Amino acid sequence: MVRRILKEVKQYTFASIITPVSMILEVVMELSIPYLMASIIDKGVNAGDMNHILKVGGLMVVAALIGLFGGLMGGRFGAMASAGLAKNLRESMYNHIQNFSFSNIDKFSTSGLVTRLTTDVTNIQNAYQMMLRIAVRAPLSMIVALIMAFRINTRIASIYLIALIFLAIVMTIIMLTSTGTFKKAFPKYDALNESIQENVSAIRVVKAYVREEQEISKLHTAANNIYNIFVKAEKKISYAFPIMSLTVYATIIVISWLGAKMIVGSELTTGELTSLLSYCMSILFSMMMLMMIFVMISMSIASMERVSEVLKEEPDIVNPENPVMEVKDGSIKFNNVSFSYHKEGGEPILRNINLDIKSGEVIGIMGATGSSKSSLVNLISRLYDVTEGEVLVGGIDVREYDLETLRNQVAVVLQKNVLFTGSIYDNLRWGNKEATDEECRNACKLACADDFISSFPDGYETHIEQGGTNVSGGQKQRLCIARALLKKPKVLILDDSTSAVDTATDARIRKALREAIPGTTKIIIAQRISSIQDADRIIVLDDGEINAFDTHENLLENNEIYREVYESQTGGARDFDETEVG
Repeated sequence: MVRRILKEVKQYTFASIITPVSMILEVVMELSIPYLMASIIDKGVNAGDMNHILKVGGLMVVAALIGLFGGLMGGRFGAMASAGLAKNLRESMYNHIQNFSFSNIDKFSTSGLVTRLTTDVTNIQNAYQMMLRIAVRAPLSMIVALIMAFRINTRIASIYLIALIFLAIVMTIIMLTSTGTFKKAFPKYDALNESIQENVSAIRVVKAYVREEQEISKLHTAANNIYNIFVKAEKKISYAFPIMSLTVYATIIVISWLGAKMIVGSELTTGELTSLLSYCMSILFSMMMLMMIFVMISMSIASMERVSEVLKEEPDIVNPENPVMEVKDGSIKFNNVSFSYHKEGGEPILRNINLDIKSGEVIGIMGATGSSKSSLVNLISRLYDVTEGEVLVGGIDVREYDLETLRNQVAVVLQKNVLFTGSIYDNLRWGNKEATDEECRNACKLACADDFISSFPDGYETHIEQGGTNVSGGQKQRLCIARALLKKPKVLILDDSTSAVDTATDARIRKALREAIPGTTKIIIAQRISSIQDADRIIVLDDGEINAFDTHENLLENNEIYREVYESQTGGARDFDETEVG
């Protein structure tokens, strides 16, 4: 896990090396000052030697300046290395997520991925900076101070050693008990982000249903959960600071008492005692910094595990070794296809699907909610892989195609229409980044979008807000259809993509698509019979199985499910609540 995270240091390796080197320089210079101070007191002040005072004082100034330089370089390069690691981690995670199949994405919630890309990476960034700076500085400072203390007086230095062993035991106990608590906190961030994201994206619905109080209560609960966990962890850690302070003051008192006796007995000089007291503070302060590092590491371990989960996740759908780079035509064939979202032991939601669709045909798909209509068409562009059987496009198994090639030739307007921040032109060119303005306008004419776009003051340069909140549902659907048409696909799939437009506009779109792109296979999922009744053939799905596959006329005559839906929508069927009279 740690090795995988550290791979992302990459171009910031130099900064990662310079930082601890700078910290070593700072520590050595800093800890040489008490030693020089002892020399000034004993050989300069007590002996009345002004030359010695000036000489050693000059050395102290030089040591302080070199130490300052080391500290500045450590801070600068440490920030560069840690911020660089965070940048690389976010880029690697984001790029890796782009390669996920739908099944990979299903394993992680949107809020969970956002938390990993933000909060978790920030925790790792802070921990890495502390590791480069404090984790080098603190133990080195402690070791050098101990060595210098033992050089001055072994007896008094032994007191430091006893204090250190005691503090190490206490800190270990505290850290072991608090680490598990910190690990529980970060999954709670997912719930918090989910609550915020859901509320902000659906703020119009919240206001329409006057649900502000309930949403505030939900956020309060999520925030309170994080608060309670951190309070619990911090309570355990809070014991460390009074214990640390007690140990420091007790050590200073013992050293002062013992040092005074040794000075009286001429076993120790005043300068040496001053140095020992300085080293005492250095040693115990270093221990305090180490404790802070352990706290940060405890928090970052959970974050590293969560980030590693994303980086280690292998995409379920990848290119074959020698992919086919051309889709011959828009013919589609399903051979004994079954599909389950859960590969191992999951109940198939599509069973025994056999279809043979000719290139250029218009195919309608209808079925009740939950009959797996969207799942069926998702297999064509290989957004998911079949569990059993095979799906062929252009006579070749979709698993043999280059993914980009296949998806460029099988355009899908998904059930949930999404527009991105930018102009209308920017959104249309998601279909073809090289599309000219004229091509964009022609695609919008086919999708019956040109009329409403032209009515905007800025026309095609109109800015689309995040998620397309400043256009209506029907306008959004037509823009998404135009975007798909710009790909000039061999297969066009409209997954209930005209549900928000009126029937007249729906008919105009279907007529335009039939006339403008006759060679493109068009698959239309719809709840309205009027949207698919002029299709060449219609698939009737029932509970994940094909109930019928025929023309509108034949289905009306021979298929009970289709006929019931048709009659209910055209007024030919009696309402279930209607009672007989007489």
